[in-house]
Amino acid sequence: MSKSNLEAQKMRKGIPKYYGFHTFGDPGYPILLNGPFRDNIRIFLQQCAELQDYKVEGMSIWSTFLVHENGGFVVPLYAIEEHVKHSLSPFCDHCRCAGWSHHFVSRRKYHLIIPVDGKWNKPLGRDAFDLETHLLHGLIHCNGFGHLLCINGIEGGSKKLCGREIMDLWDRICSNLQASKITVEDVSKKHMMDLRLLHGVAYGHPWFGRWGYRFCHGSFGVREHHYERAIELLSSLKLDDVIRDFDFTDRCKEIKEIIHCYRNLSETNLITLRDLFRFMLVLKSRAEMRRNAAKSTAMARLVSSGYFERKAVLKQHFEKEKSAKCRKFSAVAANWDSRWPVRRLEFTANVIVDALREKKAANRFRSSVMNRQEVRDAARQQIGDTGLIDYVLKSLNNVVVGGYIVRRMVNRATRKLEFTIEEVKNGVKFGEGKVPAAVQACHTVPRNDVFGDLSCLYDNILFDYPEVDMVRLAAGTVLNSKYFVKEWPFRDEQDLALRFTCRLMPSLTEMETELTRELPRGEYIVVPLHSTIGDLKIAIQSAMRDTYCIMKHLLVTDIIETEGMSDEEVLFGILESGTELWVRGTGLNLETDLRYEGGADNWKVRCRCGAQDDDGERMVSCDMCEIWQHTRCCGIEDSEAVPPVFVCDACCTSLAPSRAAQPSYELEPYGALVSPAASYVYYPEAALLNFGGSEIFQIESN
Repeated sequence: MSKSNLEAQKMRKGIPKYYGFHTFGDPGYPILLNGPFRDNIRIFLQQCAELQDYKVEGMSIWSTFLVHENGGFVVPLYAIEEHVKHSLSPFCDHCRCAGWSHHFVSRRKYHLIIPVDGKWNKPLGRDAFDLETHLLHGLIHCNGFGHLLCINGIEGGSKKLCGREIMDLWDRICSNLQASKITVEDVSKKHMMDLRLLHGVAYGHPWFGRWGYRFCHGSFGVREHHYERAIELLSSLKLDDVIRDFDFTDRCKEIKEIIHCYRNLSETNLITLRDLFRFMLVLKSRAEMRRNAAKSTAMARLVSSGYFERKAVLKQHFEKEKSAKCRKFSAVAANWDSRWPVRRLEFTANVIVDALREKKAANRFRSSVMNRQEVRDAARQQIGDTGLIDYVLKSLNNVVVGGYIVRRMVNRATRKLEFTIEEVKNGVKFGEGKVPAAVQACHTVPRNDVFGDLSCLYDNILFDYPEVDMVRLAAGTVLNSKYFVKEWPFRDEQDLALRFTCRLMPSLTEMETELTRELPRGEYIVVPLHSTIGDLKIAIQSAMRDTYCIMKHLLVTDIIETEGMSDEEVLFGILESGTELWVRGTGLNLETDLRYEGGADNWKVRCRCGAQDDDGERMVSCDMCEIWQHTRCCGIEDSEAVPPVFVCDACCTSLAPSRAAQPSYELEPYGALVSPAASYVYYPEAALLNFGGSEIFQIESN
């Protein structure tokens, strides 16, 4: 925000409002709000924002200026009040896609916008609602339900604010204004990886989960338990099993090197895919944001995070081991000045190697690692002289015993000595100090590109796992879960007021003929402690009239929980604060089209994937039964145009049941009607069943 723009603001009506960026929205700051959102937003605009001298499409605009304490710059926060009655888009597509089609249309919407850095000195344009470049754009209906439409930090075009700062601000604003529920459609990516999948595997929730956002609504029939089981399956994949399963693929070497590299960097054991992904993300977040893939930059980031210093010692130690010669144990033992004869030393070494071989066989030839105590205990079963065992163990490193190279190393996590063996292969010359590639991978220096490694694991493990469809199906289930929601619980303050959640109970006739959808959640009502039942009726009536188009002329007649009581009765002692109340009334405007946020059309969704409502994905309607289905589920690719004539499988079957054995291609040019033998069969990715049994996924079809 330039100085000239600030001066211009001061010359306008009133004085600009300035607040700290990182404290704005904290409890009680800038004001203490204890009412419902519809009242709090008005108080906020009156006391904490300045009305601008221009409008956008006839809508009033307020501005608040937030001073960034660390950067010293000023961030404009705009609030726009949109009256649905005069809006070009009275219905809410975001509510429809989030599963809130049954919500009554709110009379007002409030847009909270922080423009991209380069437009802080300019007024908002007519396209303010359509731009996806805003650093922040949130929409909240006057009933407290809303949507986070976009958030863009450094990677989204901002030069001054990171995504976490903006998200912290948004969360504080929603909490301060007492929003009810806020949804977000998470389609964010980082280095071509979907963050909801990447963070889901690493942390068990999406990036927005840091602020309390949880599963809300899935696409293609995905339900919450499908999502949770998919996350559990992916995050619990054992890294050793991954290495084994990729062992016979051409990607084995790279994946094994990546896993061994980050296991080497970690101070704790990395067992599962969640452990690895989380460590890689933490490692990246502690370093500076990578500007290029140069090795020097990557090393500098590791220096700043403290990993390079620790690994330098390990690397130096291992370089010494690499330079050590692999010699035959018999030749080495012959030169020792030992009180035990060479044959006893060789016998002891062979016993130790046999123990390591048995360990490797027990692990299906994947690993033969045993710590010093385990090796000692195994050898004592055949050798009673513990001094002899300790003497051989002390000297057993980079030596060949019976066709095996014996290696010794220190486990970083336990700080204990560990022994392992490798078969002597062709081409290994004794005395040259050659270390097998598998051992080198275990002690590799830090790699240059964390996100490059993460992307490699992401693509290969989650989407191209060899011979196992469960992993790919689970990843698809997570990707089909894009809508997340945060709910603020009912808050009953310790003050001299009573708070209730009040819902309208339509008449039986209205519910059967007009209000056929699920009834939405009730309204938040606050009345003084000394209020009467009559006062509560007036407060409920006023709140619902102020909130919903269909209730503009509502007259509340009864509160079901107080039936038979006089309107003069005092509420205190009759109703407990925090109770949910049902009310009856008259005067609903059933003639208006502004009834449900999902629109006036009663269109039906019944797709073979299990979807019963619009989920935001592309759909096609059958020209006979007029039931909507996903184009993908009907075999129409996203890149293909929707056919001008489409008949669903059910209608095809009802039209020609006797011709099932004969090919029929009457509408084949449009991809709408094909022979039963060639009709599309869709297997939803979301059917995760029997999690405790041998089969984690069970594919279902209609």
